[in-house]
Amino acid sequence: MTEPHAVFITATASCLPNAPVGNDAIEDVLGRIGGRPSRARRIVLRNNGIEQRHYAIDPASGEPTHSNAQLTAEAIRGLTRHGFTPDAIECLATGTSLPDQLMPNHGVMVHGELGNPACEVVSTAGICLAGLTALKYAWLSVLSGNSRNAVATGSDLPSAVMRADTFEAENEARVRALETHPEIAFDKDFLRWMLSDGAGAFLLETAPRAEGPSLRIDWIELSSQAHALPACMYAGGERSSDGRLTGWARHTPQQWAEQSIFAIKQDVRLLNDHVVAATLETPLRGLMRKRALKAEDIDWFLPHMSSHYFRQPIADCLTRLGLPIPFERWFTNLTTRGNTGAASIYIMIDELCRSGRLHAGQRLLCFVPESGRFSSGFMHLTVV
Repeated sequence: MTEPHAVFITATASCLPNAPVGNDAIEDVLGRIGGRPSRARRIVLRNNGIEQRHYAIDPASGEPTHSNAQLTAEAIRGLTRHGFTPDAIECLATGTSLPDQLMPNHGVMVHGELGNPACEVVSTAGICLAGLTALKYAWLSVLSGNSRNAVATGSDLPSAVMRADTFEAENEARVRALETHPEIAFDKDFLRWMLSDGAGAFLLETAPRAEGPSLRIDWIELSSQAHALPACMYAGGERSSDGRLTGWARHTPQQWAEQSIFAIKQDVRLLNDHVVAATLETPLRGLMRKRALKAEDIDWFLPHMSSHYFRQPIADCLTRLGLPIPFERWFTNLTTRGNTGAASIYIMIDELCRSGRLHAGQRLLCFVPESGRFSSGFMHLTVV
């Protein structure tokens, strides 16, 4: 097989389950901890700027409507509107924070849901960055000539572990602390106001499609700061006072429940002190030299943000680095789609492609940070 000179995202799709849920209806879907309305909810939502999101939960019965694998398969089926059939997939690369099970991997479960013929299947682990690592694998597979096409996905289903019965009763002292320290809103109990469900899928091919915009993948750069910083966001483990993370298998079933071992947790002080410097400033400084990045050459900046709380710190960091991209050239749908984790960059790009705002020659810089142990990814795309 001849190696292509370029790889293009020729089709995009996303799946946002059920009707959007407004801020006042979140507890109707996720439930009330201890049967009481949360005193933290309004404070958290005021800071994160999210107005609606989607959950794979039936609001009437409280029962799940999709598994993570089903949600991902539905996003892939959305690619058929561009004339592509899942039966033609040669390489399937999936990324998610929260697969439905520990084993088998998420990718093969998605393959089983689709029912398409045998193909190469890979699944990448991580948190928000998992979707971009899957995309990089798919891109390199096509670029190397290993595959004529590839489908990459990002998905997350945090509602499965964010329902009220998953959490301990709220600590009133920590709720009161929200008034003066909004960043504490990212800690364990309060992440339920931050995260939501969704999946996205891209088709990668060796030539752009005849109609509508395609996106040439110019490069994807990934980096980790785990050598310098401890785990910040985690699930299925417990962190000791010295920062060491002990996995679920080293705890007893009783501890799993009593310590909420499988709940998503975040060290909010560590997050607030390091996330912008570790995931944006440090890697981007070197990347600007390597890739000769200039603000005037970037038509669209797509930052994955967990909260609007970080919007100004990100902008300030870009200015310090000499890459001042004005807000009118930013594209984010956090307000209306919520923080969908590994799916977020897919859902953003899909919406921008559908918006009619892309024109040939425009260049996109995508930024995906992950606070798990402070990893990040950058992607540069050109509209053709």
